[in-house]
Amino acid sequence: MADDTPLLVTREGPVVRATMNRPERRNALSTAMGEAWDRLLADLATDRTARVLVIGGAGGHFCAGLDLTEVASDETPEQRLAKQQARNRRVGQRFADISALPQVVVAVVEGSCHAGGLGFCCAADIAFAAGSARFAAPEVRRGLVPAQILPWLTRRTGRTAATRLVLEAGVIEAAEAGRIGLVHQVLPDAAALEAQLQKTIAAVLEGAPGALAETKGLLAALGPVSPKGYAEAGAAAFARTASSAEAAEGIAAFRQKRKPNWAG
Repeated sequence: MADDTPLLVTREGPVVRATMNRPERRNALSTAMGEAWDRLLADLATDRTARVLVIGGAGGHFCAGLDLTEVASDETPEQRLAKQQARNRRVGQRFADISALPQVVVAVVEGSCHAGGLGFCCAADIAFAAGSARFAAPEVRRGLVPAQILPWLTRRTGRTAATRLVLEAGVIEAAEAGRIGLVHQVLPDAAALEAQLQKTIAAVLEGAPGALAETKGLLAALGPVSPKGYAEAGAAAFARTASSAEAAEGIAAFRQKRKPNWAG
């Protein structure tokens, strides 16, 4: 079953592929998947034989974001608040860990790339999308906030484009994602996406491993992705909203495929 292996990791020489593997949930991020990511990232951080990490999703989708079935619970408000704050803090650190890897990280996006999926896409060094890809930051429509994806989204697209994406919270198509710089290139289909990926891998492997890692370090030294204290403030904001009546209504509306009460 997919949930037994929520993150499929394969390796061919210096190239590691991490495939989010919950296709029945459009690869929504579960606790188990997050833990698998954390194990992989810890291993890669000290692996000097791996040169490239490719991030993708199974079943024609990339990642639909956080599994909202794990946000709602029967716990007390205090328990929910603490749990959601810890979860969101870890999510933010996970994106930072991806960005800090010595390997070159390439995201290949098909289908849904929503909410936390945008974090994986934007934390990667290079991102490609198939024409089928769709992108969204729908958190405010669920009574939540895009706390830990926002710095990465803003770094990739600039504040103006990120602002519109997170406040309108609608879905944009691959061509628009390419126009605003959310991905570096849009390919017509999955076959063309794989062909471009292989070209990029070949190009990266022409570079010296140490020089590539040092170059990534210099890029990071140009400035932090978010100001000091933002990660903790974002985790707290997510926890507050995730524990609110708005989130309860927004998530219920999402599950029932209706508009939430604030949308009339």
